[in-house]
Amino acid sequence: MTREEKSQVIENLTTQLADSTNIYLADISGLNADNTSKLRRACFKAGVKLAVVKNTLLSKAMDASDKDFAELPEVLKGNTAIMLSETGNAPAKVIKEFRKKADRPLLKGAFIEEAIYVGDDQLDALVDIKSREELIGEIVGLLQSPAKNVVSALKSGGSTIAGIIKTLSEKEG
Repeated sequence: MTREEKSQVIENLTTQLADSTNIYLADISGLNADNTSKLRRACFKAGVKLAVVKNTLLSKAMDASDKDFAELPEVLKGNTAIMLSETGNAPAKVIKEFRKKADRPLLKGAFIEEAIYVGDDQLDALVDIKSREELIGEIVGLLQSPAKNVVSALKSGGSTIAGIIKTLSEKEG
């Protein structure tokens, strides 16, 4: 790879890092061609962009980025694949689901909305992260439930009051 090609790759990686709020680093070494292809398909279905990168070039792209990757450049050893996603937990779900059939990929680290996660033991925590849409849905649901309770109480109370009035009017007559 020439120096110009390397600088172009670094520039592209820097742009991808700047445009992404959810960045996962995984080790996919040891996967055969068939499993690698299945992993790529699973990533595509989940809206996750997967690319194998050279550690030195990714490290330089991280340095050139405006983001603070803290200790993430330290995990860039051996085979590294970068996973980019709009949804914070999508790559973690893909990894966890894929590992039901294989022992890889291993999570090296992740950068999620400014938070840094290092190590494969963080996978379960990352799977449990709620996406922005899930959080908004929960908030809307919480806001709607008190209004639904008031409306149902008024409806049931109204029929109870009407029943009492009807019973009283029948007794008087």
